[in-house]
Amino acid sequence: MKPTVHDLAEAAGVSLATIDRVLNGRSGVRDKTRNRVLEAMDRIGYVRDVAAANLARQRFYDFDFIVPVNDNAFMQALRAEIVAAQARGGFERTRIRLIDVPAFDEEALEGALASALQRKPDGVAFVAIDSDRIVTAVSSLRDEGIGAVTIVSDLAEQSRDHYVGIDNVAAGRSAASLLGRFLTGVDGTVAIMAGSLSVRDHRQRLDGFLAVMQSEFPALRVLSPLQGRDEAHTVERLLTKLMEERGDLLGLYSLGAGNDGLVRALSQARVPPRFVIAHELDIATKGALRDGTIDAVLAQDAGHEIRSAIRVLTAHADRTPIIAAQERIRIEIYLRDNLPQEQP
Repeated sequence: MKPTVHDLAEAAGVSLATIDRVLNGRSGVRDKTRNRVLEAMDRIGYVRDVAAANLARQRFYDFDFIVPVNDNAFMQALRAEIVAAQARGGFERTRIRLIDVPAFDEEALEGALASALQRKPDGVAFVAIDSDRIVTAVSSLRDEGIGAVTIVSDLAEQSRDHYVGIDNVAAGRSAASLLGRFLTGVDGTVAIMAGSLSVRDHRQRLDGFLAVMQSEFPALRVLSPLQGRDEAHTVERLLTKLMEERGDLLGLYSLGAGNDGLVRALSQARVPPRFVIAHELDIATKGALRDGTIDAVLAQDAGHEIRSAIRVLTAHADRTPIIAAQERIRIEIYLRDNLPQEQP
């Protein structure tokens, strides 16, 4: 059974009236008491029924979701989850506007954030490009009390209200540990395919990967990263050229997208790398895991990220606490052996 407000009051050692004040962001609660309630929420796994609370207040929440458009399968999955959330809007009392911008286009993202500032929704969720111009645009939103939540790729912590996504440094470190352990005892070269190092998630994955490779697997030499802009044809062209020029590639870490191009290049290579790690479980990577073209995939749950972003934006609008345990996005590691079974 899910913990109730009565369970929460007992766990925190406070009255139901105090629980109500904390959950609804009302005054009259000491910081020490408020922190005790928040700790108890995290400890017992109490999850507030946002839909019921919205219904009681008869309020709708207006949110903008700004998502890049390209052939990145994970971004397409995010879009599908946003569309599903739009369909649930009547029940969840949300109105969600989906805004398309070209991938890695700083000017387009800045313009979309400026347009949101004019509309003044309750909150904005967006895939960030880490630049001063974007930080300034986000600061203008926050100055107006509009919640700003980054999804997938982050800005500096003080620049936004919350980040929803995996720990990208940990993802890069995990990839390095898998690759290095598989190639233990051999001496050779490892390649990296990024999307764009203008986004923080790709830089963080790269930083985590390099840190582990340098400290734990120094016999494996890591080449400078290629940047395929998450475009399948660009990834295929760059990787094909690299494998033609380098016959000594032992490993490859693809930390961005463009997985269709990645799989095509690997499948056509005369001598592909011995161990390959990619990101996101999509049609291309599932097939490549099954036939051994790719050895491991690091994934994240697009549905969890969108639902989390909505909960976080709602909490910001209500000035209520965010439940850290509920919003933690896990890194999932898939091998051929633990692939989800296809539905008949």
